[in-house]
Amino acid sequence: MLPQTLQTDMFKIKLKTQKTKVKTWKKRNKQLEWYEAPDVKKLIDGLVKSLEFEHVSSERIFCFRTTGTKSRAIARIWSFPKIFQHALKIEPAYVIEVVSERFNKMDEREKTKVLIHELLHIPKNFSGSLLPHRYGNIRIDKEVERLFKKMSNY
Repeated sequence: MLPQTLQTDMFKIKLKTQKTKVKTWKKRNKQLEWYEAPDVKKLIDGLVKSLEFEHVSSERIFCFRTTGTKSRAIARIWSFPKIFQHALKIEPAYVIEVVSERFNKMDEREKTKVLIHELLHIPKNFSGSLLPHRYGNIRIDKEVERLFKKMSNY
């Protein structure tokens, strides 16, 4: 049997740990919400035209803003896999998601680079699949810089 003082100290430690767990639990269950992002869609349409991405069908790109995500990403692109396209008889489509907590804090220059990065994940055949960060001799991060400089020279 433990002495009374040691038992009380252990009880206090348990209470402190339980309080901490409750706080992290509340943070973990923060509400994830999606909103349409017409401002991002406008930027995407402008980039597709100015960068002459003729393979990209702007009307099949949908833009959303999220809040409450725990992701470290600034933006993500979501594909619509071939199997679903065939099953639902729908054309290929992409969703570009920007994370409000990070994307909104950026200046216009950085926002443009992030969106160029996401557009570079779309393959030339606009099939609904996604390209990785490195394919062939191309690295997306270097390609973003090249295209941004090209666009800035206009």
